[in-house]
Amino acid sequence: MKQRKHIAVVGAGMGGLAAAVDLAARGHRVTLVDQQTAVGGKMRRVASGDALIDAGPTVLTLRDVFDDLFALAGSRVADHVTLQPLQALARHYWPDGSDLDLFADAQRSADAIAQFAGPQEALGFERWMTHARQIWATVEGPFVRSSRPTPLSILRDYGPRALTLLGRIDSRRSLWRALDSFFADPRLRQLFGRYATYSGCSPMQAPGTLALIAWVEAAGVWRVEGGIWRLSDALRTLLAQHGGELVLGRRVTEVQVERCRARGIQLDDGLQIQADAVVFAGDVSALASGRLGEGVRRAVDAKPPADRSLSALVWCLQAQVQGRELAHHTVLFSSDYPKEFRELFEQRQLPTEPTVYVCAQDRGDELSVPNAAERLLILVNAPATGDGEGAPDAAAMAACRERTWAHLHRLGLHLQPVAAAHQTGPAQFEDLFPATGGALYGAANHRWNAALTRPGERTRVQGLYLAGGSAHPGAGIPMAALSGRLAAAAVDRDLAAMR
Repeated sequence: MKQRKHIAVVGAGMGGLAAAVDLAARGHRVTLVDQQTAVGGKMRRVASGDALIDAGPTVLTLRDVFDDLFALAGSRVADHVTLQPLQALARHYWPDGSDLDLFADAQRSADAIAQFAGPQEALGFERWMTHARQIWATVEGPFVRSSRPTPLSILRDYGPRALTLLGRIDSRRSLWRALDSFFADPRLRQLFGRYATYSGCSPMQAPGTLALIAWVEAAGVWRVEGGIWRLSDALRTLLAQHGGELVLGRRVTEVQVERCRARGIQLDDGLQIQADAVVFAGDVSALASGRLGEGVRRAVDAKPPADRSLSALVWCLQAQVQGRELAHHTVLFSSDYPKEFRELFEQRQLPTEPTVYVCAQDRGDELSVPNAAERLLILVNAPATGDGEGAPDAAAMAACRERTWAHLHRLGLHLQPVAAAHQTGPAQFEDLFPATGGALYGAANHRWNAALTRPGERTRVQGLYLAGGSAHPGAGIPMAALSGRLAAAAVDRDLAAMR
């Protein structure tokens, strides 16, 4: 009979929740701890007036990741939440007055692009989607859904084919350069270059591999009825059903190490929780900076602040919308994309003319909510300087808000707030996710081999495992969930081997 072990999971974001549910469903005793008073991590809610607004991720991709996790726990996603597929993926506006919608139906998108920029650009889009699908097919099994490979393991597993595979995933040129091969229209290069920001990167520096995001989105995007926080709450319910213990509002101050092995955790009130293994699902930089004790400081390689991914300025508010029509996702682009990312990554400052993302959370595929106040999330990218001298202060954030609202006004979108906005910037994200400087995606993937240097599920400290968006396979809700499941599988295998 399988022996039940005790696993401590630190961090109740998607990576920690997935690891905890997976381990509990495998029969282990699990204690999940988080310093916040609610589960979900970046999948959080904030208040604006009498409304609660999703203040982080707003939609799901790779739905099968969650179908598999819920099935392991003896349940179904549909038993807990209602997922609504989006046919309209996003609406885009440019300063020249043009606009373009993209759809889950690739042919519908191609037709829209042909009308927007001509038939040659539509053909370029079709080639781009084929390219994105090829990259995804190459990396999905051996990389995204598996333990992080190393250069040696790639050579061992693929031999002479390794160089061919690296060429197939387009990792040697930037996403920005790759787009030149498909689109002549600079607006389309800007649109698809924005996919780099999904992992907190600059399209001018991120590898062309990130083209795969186009295919992942086209394969399906779902919104969660009532808010995406309901998904994390569903996982909390599953954990409880399998006997997992949840400790909220308590900070872990140390991962305890004895004889070179993680043996438990200590909380901020001095309580010690012994465990057979520890899964750390916070940002790995907290380990490398010593926030969890000297015993695990060298569990992962430290990254300099210059390698951080993007942070953000986020405003959540209720407002009446006039002028430009919003979709569930709307992007209003700046007029000079390269300048925007030079300011963010080289000058480490808030952009002078930001690209603005708006999530109209009360809209699905219906493009109109007449005469009603809407729940909006408005986001602009920011440098991850929330823990240093370069952190934007209140005056800098107020000035950025003025520039943002002026940019929206120039592009024809007029907002009339009916309740005060809740604002979050790099310093506030640093408080929520310690040792990150406010970076929301771990380290930036700005080198061809960056994905191979992101930490895997095992660390240099026996019994200590990693999950979450700063670990392999990367940031985003489904990727964090996969990281949690990879960590859980590693814990289960290693404990079985010890037995």
